Amino acid sequence: MKKIRHTLLVAALSSLTAEAADIRDTACRTTAECQAQADRLRGVTARDATSARAKAHDQFYWLGRINMATTVMVIEEGIIPRALTKQIAEGVAHSIAQADQPGGKRPTDVLQIEKIISDKAGPEATLIHAGRSRQDMLASVRVMRLRDEMLDTAGALLAARQQLLDVAARHTETFIPAYTNGVQAQPVSYAHYLLAFADSFARDSQRIRDLYPRLNLSPMGTSVLANSAWPLNRTRLADLLGFDQLVVNSYDAGQVITYDVPIEAANIASSMAIRVGAMMADVHTQYHQTRPWLLLGTGDTYTSSAMPQKQNPGLVMGVRSKASDVIAAANWVTMRAHNVPPGMVDYKNAWESPKTFVLTVEMLNQYAAVLKALSIDPRRALEELNSDWTTSSELADTLQRVNQIPFRVGHHFASEVVTHAKANNLRPAEFPYAQAVRIYADALAKFSIPASAFPLDEAAFRATLSAENMVRTRVGIGGPQPAEVKRMLDLAKTTLANDKAWLDGRNTRLSEAEAKLNQAFFKLLGN
Repeated sequence: MKKIRHTLLVAALSSLTAEAADIRDTACRTTAECQAQADRLRGVTARDATSARAKAHDQFYWLGRINMATTVMVIEEGIIPRALTKQIAEGVAHSIAQADQPGGKRPTDVLQIEKIISDKAGPEATLIHAGRSRQDMLASVRVMRLRDEMLDTAGALLAARQQLLDVAARHTETFIPAYTNGVQAQPVSYAHYLLAFADSFARDSQRIRDLYPRLNLSPMGTSVLANSAWPLNRTRLADLLGFDQLVVNSYDAGQVITYDVPIEAANIASSMAIRVGAMMADVHTQYHQTRPWLLLGTGDTYTSSAMPQKQNPGLVMGVRSKASDVIAAANWVTMRAHNVPPGMVDYKNAWESPKTFVLTVEMLNQYAAVLKALSIDPRRALEELNSDWTTSSELADTLQRVNQIPFRVGHHFASEVVTHAKANNLRPAEFPYAQAVRIYADALAKFSIPASAFPLDEAAFRATLSAENMVRTRVGIGGPQPAEVKRMLDLAKTTLANDKAWLDGRNTRLSEAEAKLNQAFFKLLGN
């Protein structure tokens, strides 16, 4: 009876735990399901790889591909007798196939894999190690793993950029306040604001494209430091493994390029994270207001356990936290390389331990989720604009542009208008026209300019103070006026399409290299 009571108590407590985790009164049925719902609303994600491809392409996988490529190359070059072709190829094939069998092994050490091969094919199979070393093999593995992760990062960045452009396309005429020095400065459109970030992330895509030719270089065939006496065909190895070119200097291949390329890659991740965090800070700032114009949709927030009025932006906080994690992980890569002599292992796969690019892909995916969840109130944004004096600079500009009034005179006039308005709690639409006429006369007198009538009639004065009018009347390249924003949006879409085509091309090239190696290797088996 005691045991039964204990079982019932455990079951009841388990049920309560699951219910307590259900932060939005949704019908989660298990603790795991409740946790998944809570994680979604808090923007929590945890991945073990940048993609399924990257997860499958572990060290064992790439060492197997290197063994396949080496077997093809040494036989083609006559480094080992053709009579041993099938015997050795079967040993290499066995080492790869056995891993998927019950009790199979996926060792990460070169010599352990070699033992599996030679147990099957005999000691002659070790002939494929001619001119090789763990140094060039593992250097190649690291590059190929980093290559996968950088291409996955490029893909996640493209998806985030697409989401940015989708939101921007809906808000070319949503007018919002823009800020400098933390203070409301001038009106722009929300699309104009978003396109600034879209262009910035497009530069990150370009940075990845610029990096890739330096990244996708083959160290394979350089042995330890000084190559070997074997006439290895490094170009053939590079082609079979999907590399575009060689790291030419054999010392560089295993000891030096292993510093700078991963650091460059990590710095691109850090660059993205800084701006993701900056934009999320802008979104989060809206939650300080009692009537924000920018929020997450109700279904994408979570409630306070004690304060009924609160809708906590967990998605935003999750992205900001992840951006900080990315920056820390990127700095880890640099610190692991700092003050370390060439040839040590400290820096050679420094990005893997803190999961630099896994975190980066998570961050970009979470960032895209926030963009998708944004709820923007154009009327409230315009009200926010019209409650402050963000158009005051337009008074000075208009007086100079239309009426040839010196800018400093117009600026003084506008400044005095704002001073009077704030002292009397007046919004732009409420400012007395007669008061503007008086302040203008005082401004002329201050600068010893002969008295003249205020050159703006009341309708022109009101139009000049209109935030919407100010945005619509911009004429410069890159401005917030809707026509120009739509033009920039089209350019951004074209850039995005080009970057997608580049990524597709790189992935296709790797798929073709995979097929080429399979074909060459299976031919050795007689298949």
